[in-house]
Amino acid sequence: MATKMEKPKAKKLPVVKKTEKLPEIKITEKKKIVFFGSEAAPFIATGGLADVLGSLPKALAKNKDNDVSVILPLYGNISLEYKSQFKFLTNYNVSVGWRWQYCGVFFFEYEGVKFYFIDNEYYFRREGNIYGFYDDGERFAFFSRAALDALSRLDIYPDILHCNDWQTAASIVYLKGMYYRDEKYRRIKTVFTIHNIEYQGVFGMDTYESLFGFPESIKQFVEFGGNVNLVKAAIEMTDIVSTVSPTYAEELKSPYYACGLENIINRNAHKLHGILNGIDTEVYNPATDKYIFKNYSVKDLSGKAVCKAELQKLLGLPMRADVPVIAVISRLVQHKGLDLIKSSIESLLSSDVQLVILGKGEISYENFFINVARSYSGKCAAVIAYNQDLSRKIYSGADIFLMPSRSEPCGLSQMIASRYGTVPVVRETGGLNDSIKAYTGDGGNGFTFRDYNAHDMLYVINEAVRTFRDPAKWQDVRARAMNTDFSWKASAEKYMQIYAE
Repeated sequence: MATKMEKPKAKKLPVVKKTEKLPEIKITEKKKIVFFGSEAAPFIATGGLADVLGSLPKALAKNKDNDVSVILPLYGNISLEYKSQFKFLTNYNVSVGWRWQYCGVFFFEYEGVKFYFIDNEYYFRREGNIYGFYDDGERFAFFSRAALDALSRLDIYPDILHCNDWQTAASIVYLKGMYYRDEKYRRIKTVFTIHNIEYQGVFGMDTYESLFGFPESIKQFVEFGGNVNLVKAAIEMTDIVSTVSPTYAEELKSPYYACGLENIINRNAHKLHGILNGIDTEVYNPATDKYIFKNYSVKDLSGKAVCKAELQKLLGLPMRADVPVIAVISRLVQHKGLDLIKSSIESLLSSDVQLVILGKGEISYENFFINVARSYSGKCAAVIAYNQDLSRKIYSGADIFLMPSRSEPCGLSQMIASRYGTVPVVRETGGLNDSIKAYTGDGGNGFTFRDYNAHDMLYVINEAVRTFRDPAKWQDVRARAMNTDFSWKASAEKYMQIYAE
């Protein structure tokens, strides 16, 4: 016999008084940020770009609201220490002009950042350098399309795609000029960072369709001076343009610095931002650095004295605490201000100082510094090499760091030197102007000069040497340099602000 179903009793809802606030319900999603770049520390590094792509994504990933990824080429000379841990995800074919090329994708998570590596042995498994090959245009056209295709293959469509320098500039051209037909690609916003405008990705117009496969409809953005110019195209087509320091952003508006693109920069000035790079203060930390002779900190500098003595011993210089060691760690090329050093080196070495040079570059500079070191044995040492271990020993063992660049978009060496208590002498250009301020006794963290002039440089070096011989003042300026915050924290926050635009 069927039983009578009882009508369920209505639940009594809580009465909310009009004066009470209803609780806010927040639905939050992680902001997806993907970087495209040609190098990133610690996997592969030739310059400042690698430091930025090794440090900025990590700083952004510390914010739990961000999901941060980096896509790089899988070069053959990436250390097996890392490569052995990479996980294969997928493979597909990529269109390069009229050809289709194999692409594999590998994955590795490192310090909170997801790294994806684009594999093609023909393009990226080569001996020696990672740039400077006859087919660099083809190699990075492939990478730019392969990385964009990876977004859909892996379902990692970002809110922000952040591309860097000419090697990934084509990604923005492809995205805005071809991939926009797909709604998931169309919603992606882009940032393009100019690390050094001297390198623009310029190729003959015969490559426009046959190599890059660009459509006719966007030729006005890509063509410049009768050539394909990838940086010019990216500036025109991206949502935001950033440079690596506020001063460099302003300098790029003038013909002296913009390498022919000043009109393009000025036309797009409304979307131009200058954000000073930082350094990884965990990597560059004299208190923990495994490369230096003895660890130290701003509170206890006894270890720095040991580092100086051991550096002098290593390089065959007299072990004297009372003589200032002036260091140059640089690519040996003209725009680094080496002609100023060259023209004043005899005057410099006639005083009671020691000079240490580390770097590689143009053969004329390499030979010049080798000959100077021979002529001034016991006062000058030159090591023609890229050597990370020795560079740390010089940063920690020297007293003064000389960086008289003709142009310097940001510069990281002056920041690293400051971190190690080696006081910078710099020219007021680009990021050097934004990071180092002249010491006055009441403030400042280094020594600076404005005009590109050897006499002005030498005058300021002598000012630094005189300050070195005044222990109280030297202790003050050195502490100011070491206490300057060059971390990525402030810069990462500024990037988050422009991403929000």
